[in-house]
Amino acid sequence: MTAHELAMSLRLAYLALHRRTDAVMAQAGITADQFVVLAALSEGMTLTQSELGERIGSDRNTVRAMLVLLERRGFVERTPQPLDRRARRVALTKEGRSTFRTLWRKSDTLRQELVTSLAPEQTATLVQLLRSLTASLSPADTPATSSP
Repeated sequence: MTAHELAMSLRLAYLALHRRTDAVMAQAGITADQFVVLAALSEGMTLTQSELGERIGSDRNTVRAMLVLLERRGFVERTPQPLDRRARRVALTKEGRSTFRTLWRKSDTLRQELVTSLAPEQTATLVQLLRSLTASLSPADTPATSSP
C-alpha cells in the first residue's frame, strides 16, 4: 500500500463516519462536529475554549463558531474565567446535557456498527494505530489529541 492509498483510505473512512453521524444528528439540528463538542463537555467538566479545542482537535476559530451556535440554542454556557477575563470557560447547560443524552442514544446503533465491523482485537489494534498516527503527524509543539 502506498502513502497515498493510506491517506485516502483514512479520509474515506472518516467521511463515511462523519456523513452517517451528520444524518443522525440532523434530526435535532446538530452537526456531527457540534455533537463532538457536546460529547467532550458531557463528562461534567468545565473547560476553557482552548482546552476544548485541544480535546476535540479543532482550532480556536472553529471551536468559537460552534460554541456561538450551541450557546444560542441554549446547549452550552460560556463564562469568563476568573484568573484570565479574556478566556472563556464552557459547560453544558441542563438542556445541553439532555440533548446530548438523547443524541447519544440515537447514535448508539451507529457506534455499535462501527465496533462490530471489526473483531475486538482488530478494534484495539486500529485504535492504537490511529493514536500512533495522530502522535506522529502532530506538530512537535502541539500535544496529540484524542477524540472523546
